[in-house]
Amino acid sequence: MILNVGARTDIVNYYGDWLLERFREGYVYTRNPLFPNRVTNYTLSPDKIDAVLFCSKNYAPMLDKLSAITDHYRTYFHCTITAYGKDVEPNVPDLPTSVQTLKALSRLVGREKLAWRYDPVLLTPAYSVRRHLETFEILCGELAPHVSRCIFSFVEMYAKLQHNMPELIPLTKAQKDELAKGFAAIAAKYRIPIQTCSTRDTFPQYGIAATGCVTLDVLGKANKCTFRDVKHNGLRRGCLCIESRDVGWYDTCPNFCRYCYANKSETAVRDNISQHDPHSPLLIGRLNEDDELIQGNQTSYLKNDGRQISLFEL
Repeated sequence: MILNVGARTDIVNYYGDWLLERFREGYVYTRNPLFPNRVTNYTLSPDKIDAVLFCSKNYAPMLDKLSAITDHYRTYFHCTITAYGKDVEPNVPDLPTSVQTLKALSRLVGREKLAWRYDPVLLTPAYSVRRHLETFEILCGELAPHVSRCIFSFVEMYAKLQHNMPELIPLTKAQKDELAKGFAAIAAKYRIPIQTCSTRDTFPQYGIAATGCVTLDVLGKANKCTFRDVKHNGLRRGCLCIESRDVGWYDTCPNFCRYCYANKSETAVRDNISQHDPHSPLLIGRLNEDDELIQGNQTSYLKNDGRQISLFEL
């Protein structure tokens, strides 16, 4: 089983102590988003987890604590750094700080386990095609020695986003092509492999791969292990990633990025945060009397036993 600790919310940035306690206690609960009274228990002993997948905009709060996980589990890290400022990403560190944090993370875990995400790409009067290309080149120059690849995607124009960002300019096909061609040329200049993520737009003519951003091949090469050849069903439509089990919850991320799909409103986020108990098996709240608790399916993708050492066997 692949454990995901970053798809629904930025756990690393805001809930790191809760996450570490879950690993120490050896289990975690997660609610089903469609049927919230169905709660799944996942065992977190290293022999039950094939790899832990991280995704965050700010690893700084956990840099000095990550070894509690990385020393005993296979891991992979996504770090998102974009061109946007506080007008779009209000609580995300500025570019120089984000770059330094990524470099520190790379020194800790190794560049082969670290992917840089430049997404979503969106246009406003303040963030033009030219500004994206200029910022992307600056970031490539800084990050090339520290990451294994770059992943980008274009923003999806769903209704909530148009309400949250009325200044948004819909991307034309020509603009997407210009950006993709520019990104590819810049990435090639700095020898950074580049790919798209979960998008209907593909650009093979520019050498941009269209594949999953988390595949068993990627995880295996990064962690020097071998996985079985299984179908990748993805996390949503158009996704080519291997399935993972997310322990986060929607409406819990205080980054408050204006393009975020995982938050309905700041009010919902603040209400959920008030219910967060760092000692609960659930990220938000505790089990209710009418909850149905089930044991999750934790079938391994590993080709061989590949058993990892338990924290409690050291």
